Amino acid sequence: MHATQAPAALPPQAPSHDARKAEHEQHKLEKRLCREVGRAITDFQMIEEGDRVMVCMSGGKDSYTLLDILRRLQRRAPIRFGIVAVNLDQKQPGFPEHVLPDYFKSIGVEFHIENQDTYSIVKRLVPEGKTTCSVCSRLRRAILYRVARELGATKIALGHHRDDIVSTLMLNLFYGGRMKGMPPKLVSDDGQHVVIRPLCYVSERDTAAWAQAQRFPIIPCNLCGSQEGLQRVAVGQMLREWEKKYPGRIESMFRAMGHIVTTHMMDPRLHDFRNARATGIADPDGDIAFDEEELPMPIQIVRTRQASS
Repeated sequence: MHATQAPAALPPQAPSHDARKAEHEQHKLEKRLCREVGRAITDFQMIEEGDRVMVCMSGGKDSYTLLDILRRLQRRAPIRFGIVAVNLDQKQPGFPEHVLPDYFKSIGVEFHIENQDTYSIVKRLVPEGKTTCSVCSRLRRAILYRVARELGATKIALGHHRDDIVSTLMLNLFYGGRMKGMPPKLVSDDGQHVVIRPLCYVSERDTAAWAQAQRFPIIPCNLCGSQEGLQRVAVGQMLREWEKKYPGRIESMFRAMGHIVTTHMMDPRLHDFRNARATGIADPDGDIAFDEEELPMPIQIVRTRQASS
């Protein structure tokens, strides 16, 4: 009687074409995120030797991406700096308070959860149907500044990305009558803290893609971010429609914020228009008053013409 022969082991399956492609795209995205965040840190000297960076964590895709990329850069940076993740638990009804602590423990990062019932304060101060953002942000800012002092943080990192910065510019332009956006680095209004935005060169599309690829446990904001009719929501939708119709428009607007020609604006605090006089000396950078300035054609139109030629 012959012994039963065990079936031969199957050779390991090679990754499918789709899996290899997805892995390649994820690697490219990681490199792009690290490059852009590193470039922002260098351009604006956001993080220096010995800094202790407090990363503000809301539980949204942007703050998760910020923390993750900063930790990746921390391991390879030529300088030493510390990171502490901080979440302000505002006691919103139904807030899953275990999610962020569990995540922080799983990745081994130092963290602090600050428990403050700002939700009740906001609901008491803001009439029903009114947006809560301004009151909530003021309360949150004061608390986070205090926590930064208590933790010995030298920098406070926020997760605002390129699209947030452009949206803020448009909000101030449309509703505030001023040209103002979000700076990549600033000293706080109390003069005690330096606030940085390391994602300032990163698009929202990339933070969303990275959050999905890394499967971060996203926590939605039910206090303010989900309110219908917010001006920021309307402006964001407008920008996305522009970007879809004319790819590259958000990037162009963002670049413009770093290339301001003060002599061609209207702020007398930035340029002395009253005392402008003809000098008789040619200026190669001077104004050509009667000529229309040539602007690049929209990308969509250029592509269409190339396709038809």
